[in-house]
Amino acid sequence: MRHALRGATLSFHRDPFLHDPESSYTYEPDALVIIDQGRIEACGPYRALADRIEPETPVTQYAKHELIVPGFIDSHVHYVQMPIIGAYGTQLIDWLERYAFVAEQRSADPAVAAATARAFLTECLRNGSTTGAVYCSVYPQSVDAFFTEAERLGMRMIAGKVLMDRNAPEVLRDTPQRGYDESEQLIARWHGQGRALYAITPRFAPTSSPEQMELAGALWQAHPGTYLQTHLSETHQELAWVHALYSERSDYLDVYDHYGQLGPRAIFGHGIHLSEREMQRLHESGSAIAHCPTSNEFLASGACRVHELKDARRPVRIGLATDLAGGSSFSPFETMLAAYRAAQVNGHSLSPLHAWYLATRGAAETLYLEDTIGSIAPGFEADLAVLDLASTPLIAGRLAECASLADQLFVQIVLADDRAIRATWVAGELRHDRGNAA
Repeated sequence: MRHALRGATLSFHRDPFLHDPESSYTYEPDALVIIDQGRIEACGPYRALADRIEPETPVTQYAKHELIVPGFIDSHVHYVQMPIIGAYGTQLIDWLERYAFVAEQRSADPAVAAATARAFLTECLRNGSTTGAVYCSVYPQSVDAFFTEAERLGMRMIAGKVLMDRNAPEVLRDTPQRGYDESEQLIARWHGQGRALYAITPRFAPTSSPEQMELAGALWQAHPGTYLQTHLSETHQELAWVHALYSERSDYLDVYDHYGQLGPRAIFGHGIHLSEREMQRLHESGSAIAHCPTSNEFLASGACRVHELKDARRPVRIGLATDLAGGSSFSPFETMLAAYRAAQVNGHSLSPLHAWYLATRGAAETLYLEDTIGSIAPGFEADLAVLDLASTPLIAGRLAECASLADQLFVQIVLADDRAIRATWVAGELRHDRGNAA
């Protein structure tokens, strides 16, 4: 059904790391977003588009203190780990063994996987997140459960079965051939069906043998248009482990490169401890980094050097990610705040405009979907979040001191939570509504 939203809009149309930040976004204080068949037909100043609305066309009007933005995008997250969010952590490897691997075993039960997927996607919508690059578990039924629920909600999601054939509990291991065969069957079943996209998902180099890594790369090359997602350079302990297992390779990234796992639509989670050679190779290959600041902070893994990765001489695609359940929050605001703190640790200041870009269009670029989602523009899928910029008394009072849009955005980053998500629209359908729509 054709309908429209009226209210203030904010959307990025280019990378503020590489261009003037103030000219990288469009803000319209009174805009009209016309939606038809799940896509944005037109958007712009209300005064310029009002005559395109027929009397019978429903228009949802939002208040002056509300802001329509692209739905937030999570470029790296483990849905099967949702039940252990907030589990006491020490370091990455210990945390995986004590909590993550235990939780992932439960998704062998299709009913558990379905309930977890339903709860996970509900939380995404409550937090304004409309797309994610999602790790399921080693069990194919965990993928089926996830895509089934995402399809019911009409959400654009990327997901895949984890590949692991060593250095993990036996019940969570597959074999190189079984992992290949099961992944190929899932690709046939889900990739390109509705809004579903498939990601070949070797967990990380230490939990896959050379044979499995070779087959994972071959599978990706055999299915153009699919994604490949894995982890890279999260901790120093992990780097030492990779070096011991793949001593013939020059560095961590070279392991993936050797097995044909670099290129457009390859998404590497974390990328904290990268050499200049690795950053250059990521740029050359078109591979992307998913920046997971709450997880990195929680597990004391380090702070991703975003400003170095975005060096204009060889910029790397980067998007923000929650990395649940190593990450500690579904909230895009908490994720942006953690990214700000990570940049501070590295001697840089991440402005609110840069952070907002990383959570929307930047993440879409990481997923090579910047012509489809992540911006409010004609032809784009109508995945939108509506923010209440005065969601708490503290925030409402603080806004009175804001002198610019950037100031208002930074207040949201520091102080807002899920109460600030007024509504979430998915492919033009209202999927979460806090109430009080005009």
